Amino acid sequence: MLNHLRFYLPEMFPKLHKILFLDDDVVVQKDLTGLWKVDLDGKVNGAVETCFGSFHRYAQYLNFSHPLIKERFNPKACAWAFGMNIFDLDAWRREKCTEHYHYWQNLNEDRALWKLGSLPPGLITFYSTTKSLDKSWHVLGLGYNPSISMDEISNAAVIHYNGNMKPWLDIAMNQYKNLWTKYVDNDMEFVQMCNFGL
Repeated sequence: MLNHLRFYLPEMFPKLHKILFLDDDVVVQKDLTGLWKVDLDGKVNGAVETCFGSFHRYAQYLNFSHPLIKERFNPKACAWAFGMNIFDLDAWRREKCTEHYHYWQNLNEDRALWKLGSLPPGLITFYSTTKSLDKSWHVLGLGYNPSISMDEISNAAVIHYNGNMKPWLDIAMNQYKNLWTKYVDNDMEFVQMCNFGL
């Protein structure tokens, strides 16, 4: 449920005009201040698109056999990921994105439009209001894809362990684990209590 708090950012930070959203399974490797200079062209959300070929397109996340989805969205539209997003909160308020989120969540009460998760309602809420960012800002897949090139990872501003194989779990992929563990402060009392097995 806490994943859905992101749809209330303008209410949580009423005095802010822009915010950088970072998920809890990312590592920031480079200075992100350049994101503040990215022109979002009036869009609400700046995000890295995740589609390649037929993968990670809207058809994968939404039920296009449902008439409401079919008439409103393009199944071939490119999806993007939460994890590192720059949000223009003024544009968000202007576009009434939180209200759109509520509207679609209410329509999906029986889960006929999409299954569980926060990405499908995010794709719906920010449909046509998302600006694609350069892929070097955010490299995804370190929690499920064993074939991400180390060059791509080292050039990325943010790396994202989206997927099930989080770096703090025993099932983490060894080739990516040290990219996270090198930042862990093993002397912290709370880290020691977590028993990460580092």
